[in-house]
Amino acid sequence: MKLMNRTFDELTPGDVAEMDRLITLDDLYVFAAASGNYNPMHLPAEDGDGDGTAERVAPGMFVGALISAVLGMRLPGPGTLYRRQVLDFHDRAHAGEDLRCTVKVLEKRADGVVRLATEVRRIRDDALIVSGEAEVIAPKTRFDSDKVETPGLVVQRHRHFDALLERAHALPPVPTAVVAPDDPNSLGGALLAAREKLIVPIFVGRGDDIHRAATEAGMDISAFELIDVPGGDKLAAARACQLVHEGRAAAVMKGHLHTDDLLVPMLDKANGLRIGRRFTHVFVMDVPGQPHPVMVTDAAINITPDLPTKVDIVQNAIDLARSLGLDPRAGILSAVETVNPAIQSSIDAAALSKMADRGQITGGLVDGPLAMDNAVDVAAAKTKGLTGGVAGRANILVVPGLDAGNMLAKQLSFISHAEGAGLLLGAKVPVVLNSRSDGAKSRLASCAVAALHHAAQTHALPT
Repeated sequence: MKLMNRTFDELTPGDVAEMDRLITLDDLYVFAAASGNYNPMHLPAEDGDGDGTAERVAPGMFVGALISAVLGMRLPGPGTLYRRQVLDFHDRAHAGEDLRCTVKVLEKRADGVVRLATEVRRIRDDALIVSGEAEVIAPKTRFDSDKVETPGLVVQRHRHFDALLERAHALPPVPTAVVAPDDPNSLGGALLAAREKLIVPIFVGRGDDIHRAATEAGMDISAFELIDVPGGDKLAAARACQLVHEGRAAAVMKGHLHTDDLLVPMLDKANGLRIGRRFTHVFVMDVPGQPHPVMVTDAAINITPDLPTKVDIVQNAIDLARSLGLDPRAGILSAVETVNPAIQSSIDAAALSKMADRGQITGGLVDGPLAMDNAVDVAAAKTKGLTGGVAGRANILVVPGLDAGNMLAKQLSFISHAEGAGLLLGAKVPVVLNSRSDGAKSRLASCAVAALHHAAQTHALPT
């Protein structure tokens, strides 16, 4: 960052400097965290005055800090120290508005103090937000450097999941068979999705255990159907498949049972939910700081997929990306971005890329092999001379096997603070696969993803 100041001797009454600033939602969160001021009037998702709308008012001292930025960076610039600041507030600024902050030298004093007029206006209508005066100690020595660096900030906010939830709320709730929700966590996740009108749960499993879990957690499940299946988890999963065939359920949600016990009845050729493709799993990851959701596949079902399985993994992920309103760009990952006969994943990646070129995989762009860095980082892709629509811009990461996928998804969750929505694809209906460690946001997002995919597959998405 280039910074240069004006020393006390160089200043003249009448000198003016200004700076424009767009107030973002992240600005409000950062200021709240830094200042400790969690007034809901200033938090983007909160309704501070009870009128049903989030106010998103920029805190007065945040707007005042914009004046400090001009003084410290422009006029007088680096080396400036405050003595006094008067602020008169005339209007309120809000997230999404562009502001212009202006300072003007009024007086130079013999003791090195400079008096300046300060104001902040909204650019759109020139409305005066703040006026006042500042007194500062101006720098006496010259500062001119382009080596000033500050660490970047990433706000741990899951804006992509918020957007998916907003889209899903416009859809009718999906009748969902919730299999074996006999612990407070899985039962609570289903009830939370029901309160958000994402699903209408049909509880399937051991009735006594489900009621016991509800009582233990203080939950009321009387408004929802409960189908008692006393024979065990696999029988409950088979009953859920039957509900799908009867047209009573349009999705399935995993409760408190092993994934294998859920999947075995679904894979049954006569009574299961197979439709011709292999079952594959996709994590839809909301990674703070990323401009779009990142999909990781397959990280939960296929351990060491062969090429035909990878074709279904890629196609299922592309179909889901389109359901979510994304422009699918599938990067087929390997350890290298060149085809190496000693690395099977690089050979498979090249084959998948060519199969997409020949129309054997449709609906999105496919490229590989790509290493992780040049799949998601444009600069890394350029360094390696990679071109095309996927390199550096992949929003679908197709991993070589389950080990790599599971590690990648958990690294994103526990190191990059991502939230992950999990969905099983390739079945007759979307299947929500929740981990026992999933939080409320993840469970809601999984149901939202399932609802959007169901709507897209049945051509019910709103225009």
